[in-house]
Amino acid sequence: MLGGLVASLPIYPCRRREGRGYNLCIVVSKEPYTVSEASVEASTWMCLICGWIYDEVTGDPEHGIAPGTLWADVNMNWVCPECGARKEDFEMVRI
Repeated sequence: MLGGLVASLPIYPCRRREGRGYNLCIVVSKEPYTVSEASVEASTWMCLICGWIYDEVTGDPEHGIAPGTLWADVNMNWVCPECGARKEDFEMVRI
């Protein structure tokens, strides 16, 4: 909090008043910055080796990943249940 105000994100680049270059500006408002569930889209990730799809909405309960688990929160040691490919062998796709 800044004197009763809440600093909100994102932080935008803005031009300096004196001199050259840019500073980072923080947008300040009286209301906290919130992200509604409607504005956050679930992602789907495809194995580049076998084509298996991981959907953040459904997760992978059979292999210990609860529904709603974001890809970033999946353990780095997790492997594709179809072919054993590593997490880094997946790419985000739009379906």
